[in-house]
Amino acid sequence: MANTSAALQSGSVPLAVRMRPKSLDEVAGQKHLLKPGSPLVSLATSKSGDKGSVSVILWGPPGTGKTTIAQSIAHSSGRRFVELSAVSAGVRDVRQVMDEAMTSRDLYGLSTVLFLDEIHRFTKAQQDALLPGVENGWVILVAATTENPSFSVISPLLSRSLLLTLEQLTDDDLRIVLDRAIDDPRGLGGRFEVTADARDTIIRLASGDARRALTALEAASVSADSLAQTEPAEGTTERAETPDPDDDDDDDDDDDARPKEPAPTPSSHRPVITADVVSSAVDRALLRYDRNGDEHYDVISAFIKSIRGSDVDAALHYLARMIEAGEDPRFISRRIIVSAAEDIGMADPQALVIAVAAADSVQFIGMPEGRIPLAEAVVYLATAAKSNASYLAIDRAIADVRAGNFGRVPKPMRDAHYAGAKRLGHGKGYRYPHDADVGVVEQQYLPDELRGVRYYQPTQHGNERDVSSRLAKLLRIVRGGRG
Repeated sequence: MANTSAALQSGSVPLAVRMRPKSLDEVAGQKHLLKPGSPLVSLATSKSGDKGSVSVILWGPPGTGKTTIAQSIAHSSGRRFVELSAVSAGVRDVRQVMDEAMTSRDLYGLSTVLFLDEIHRFTKAQQDALLPGVENGWVILVAATTENPSFSVISPLLSRSLLLTLEQLTDDDLRIVLDRAIDDPRGLGGRFEVTADARDTIIRLASGDARRALTALEAASVSADSLAQTEPAEGTTERAETPDPDDDDDDDDDDDARPKEPAPTPSSHRPVITADVVSSAVDRALLRYDRNGDEHYDVISAFIKSIRGSDVDAALHYLARMIEAGEDPRFISRRIIVSAAEDIGMADPQALVIAVAAADSVQFIGMPEGRIPLAEAVVYLATAAKSNASYLAIDRAIADVRAGNFGRVPKPMRDAHYAGAKRLGHGKGYRYPHDADVGVVEQQYLPDELRGVRYYQPTQHGNERDVSSRLAKLLRIVRGGRG
């Protein structure tokens, strides 16, 4: 066991770094980008640097191989390779790389690949500094980002680069990554037994992230090794304490002649990584959720669409993901209120009341208890009747106003309370609805240009069914049967 401990202790470099592929052939997943003749393969396999000269932007979730692919290109191609991180590099660093790239091209005929990690963290000015080098071919840019480049990369740089989207790794991809790390000398080197359940647990916790899978495996190996050092090997204690009735201490020759029990196989001495060991080493799955990145927008979009689609379980799932990721509960509350007004509307007016009450409750009691009124509101909204008629109505009205489809307010509707208003005819002819027996009178409220227009078209869902029937009667009176 001492050798195992020494090996673990000496591995100061994280397992995820040690197991980083050295060529594109070792990359797990992303087969759609690594086909023969693809831009990435051409970039990596051109020893002379005269092929695959297009700049690329690699966009994908964490742990899907963006940095790995760039590093593989560095190991494989015959080009000069320079790596910068947007976290630490500035405009001066970029310009220095450009100057050195020009020198390498002019003096030695050697092209330069610039790998820029987390390009979304670069400011507009920093990205502008990349343009001359990319446009003139001084450098081939390989940039990586976890955020949608359409929002985080300037348009001139996007138009000069090929955008390649990396997909989340599948369970089979992660299994390949784990199996390689378990057996490879760069990884655990076969020093551990890893049960099938343990593999499945790691894959589930990793959620498509190879780096997270390897980090979980490394943590579990440390735990398994510690357990193995504190527990005796199976069967050794019992044999030491239980005497052999046939044993004759006085006859050493007989002992040597007697067939002995076979020695335990090496595998019996290896620490075992089980699902329980993994669970104890990795407290819980770390959510792939960046409150400023794509996942933020994807999850909130799925949340709203699940409420709109009346799938209460899906809505609660996405609510839980936002809560566990530390999303601002005020943001969640605001989206719930918007959903109540936009997607439920007059089909169930109580939905907006409950949504506002949930938002107030979160303000009063805070988190984590605030999750309870939020969940109540989400359940109510998801199971309520739906109508977007009010939402569509205001948008139609705004569209008319923006298009110039409006006229003067009819004189009976104008304010008649200021001096001289009556002389202008303001308010003249106005009929007071409360004077009528039914509380409604025939009267023109809209400008002449919009007489008869209908913005609000109620559905037959929930409460709006009654509203639809009542509105039809009101319009027959108000508009004199014109509808």
